[in-house]
Amino acid sequence: QVQVVESGGGLVQPGGSLRLSCAASGSIFSIYAMGWYRQAPGKQREMVATITTDDSTNYGDFVKGRFTISRYNAKNTVYLQMNSLRPEDTAVYYCYTAIIPTTYWGQGTRVTVSL
Repeated sequence: QVQVVESGGGLVQPGGSLRLSCAASGSIFSIYAMGWYRQAPGKQREMVATITTDDSTNYGDFVKGRFTISRYNAKNTVYLQMNSLRPEDTAVYYCYTAIIPTTYWGQGTRVTVSL
């Protein structure tokens, strides 16, 4: 079994910053990639950022340099630094861990950007 646990969500004002963390634990032998998706109310889940074991990254078009994904391989942990947050960034953010051939998801952490 693999567990994926997110933390760091909360309420922040527009223009503010948050740092999300995600840790994978359990029967982990080889992680291929980790990353973040998000789902806003009434919308489909969309990719926010991903990072592979060789530190190759990919971001959703809406990120536009505002977010940075990083990982700490030794502890199977990934981070998402989010700056210049906008109300439209409000969503539940889900972390995933890809261990071929299975992808494991966390329960999500809510981010609310509002005055």
